[in-house]
Amino acid sequence: INDIIVDKMFVIYANDSYMTTKINYADNDLTVILMVGVNGAGKTTTIAKLANKIMHEEGKKVMVAAGDTFRAGAIEQLAEWANRLNIPCVKGKEGGDPSSVIFDALEQAKAGGYDVLICDTAGRLQNKVNLMKELEKMNRIIKRVVPEGPQETLLVVDATTGQNGISQAVEFSKITDITGIVLTKMDGTAKGGIILSIKDMLNIPVKFIGLGEKIDDLQEFDLEQYIYGLCNDLME
Repeated sequence: INDIIVDKMFVIYANDSYMTTKINYADNDLTVILMVGVNGAGKTTTIAKLANKIMHEEGKKVMVAAGDTFRAGAIEQLAEWANRLNIPCVKGKEGGDPSSVIFDALEQAKAGGYDVLICDTAGRLQNKVNLMKELEKMNRIIKRVVPEGPQETLLVVDATTGQNGISQAVEFSKITDITGIVLTKMDGTAKGGIILSIKDMLNIPVKFIGLGEKIDDLQEFDLEQYIYGLCNDLME
């Protein structure tokens, strides 16, 4: 029975669609990754983990941009991580225009021959109109410098928030084009049902899962391993 369940869940998730956990890198241009998600989901830490992963596993030159000028302390937090990773962090003033930070970062990344630019964004979903305008402006500026960008817009969701996490995914997908999900705080499979729900409602793949606080705690999402873990929990 376990094997049949695993099989069925696999089919439901894959659902004839091409699901990849790989980052869509630009061939001969800067790859821009936009990170979105509500405050508290672990966005800034995820940016650091992702930068670390791309540098060490792909051997790419990475820069980060502190585009969340809204949340107090967000700029310093990202700058601190960048410092630890020994990579540049482009930042502006708290309360400043996030799009100008992104523009500066794009220019610097291009000039410095960087492969990947990861951009933080504000996470205030309660004021959707502002956030939507902000993300639209960022996307316009990115496309002006990198016509194919952003190659990825990753939504960071806290797996422990359950139904709330799913509604965040729905709301964010209304205001910007999400290419993949990063689930944080996934240190137990019991909360993992959220993966199937998000896939079912939005048809967006989970690309990475964050398993803890350490810098190398970000893994590519492994569907088979996840489903077996889920079913093992059911059997117990």
